[in-house]
Amino acid sequence: MIRVLLVDDQALLRSGFRALLDIEDDIEVVAEAADGLQGLALARRHLPDIALIDIQMPVLDGIEATRLIAADPALAGVHVVILTNYGLDEHVFHALRAGAAGFLVKDIEPEDFLHAVRVAARGDALLAPSITRRLIDRYVAEPQHLRVPTGLRELTSREREAVVLVAQGLSNDEIAARMVISPLTAKTHINRAMAKLHARDRAQLVVVAYESGLVAPRQH
Repeated sequence: MIRVLLVDDQALLRSGFRALLDIEDDIEVVAEAADGLQGLALARRHLPDIALIDIQMPVLDGIEATRLIAADPALAGVHVVILTNYGLDEHVFHALRAGAAGFLVKDIEPEDFLHAVRVAARGDALLAPSITRRLIDRYVAEPQHLRVPTGLRELTSREREAVVLVAQGLSNDEIAARMVISPLTAKTHINRAMAKLHARDRAQLVVVAYESGLVAPRQH
């Protein structure tokens, strides 16, 4: 059973998402919150698999709520998915940097929404390769100070190669083909790299790869 926490200041929107989720046999909404601070408290109480968090809320916004969840070892199993009205924007990038596993636009089709919840529950990032590339081009590529995590030196050459390909937006199957290994081995390299770089998921791995200078942004 996938346990979901809904955090949004719009009661009508929460009701709509709950209605969609509650009819699914493998998904259960365990709690609802109207602001980020309440959402954080409920995350600690219920330990959901997924926290669907609105990016703009009173008291504590979605970015800061995400940051606090990601920083709490007791909430390591909680995958944050950001809800936004605006699609890919700077707020979404800040949320991913803060620790979100991905994001969903609120006008998403119901079947796509349910699929996304299941994907996030498996621990996979909700970032399609095309979205990853746009994210990189629009935000990560902006000049900034490099942030080099200590774990970067611990990567093997194959793990480093896998991280570079993840950051370029390739799927596991594409990475496996490029490295001439099985998809399972590719996933193993990626998982080990995430552990060494303290990246919660694939989305975090993309951010770390570019902010550390491991991968250089494309020049336009």
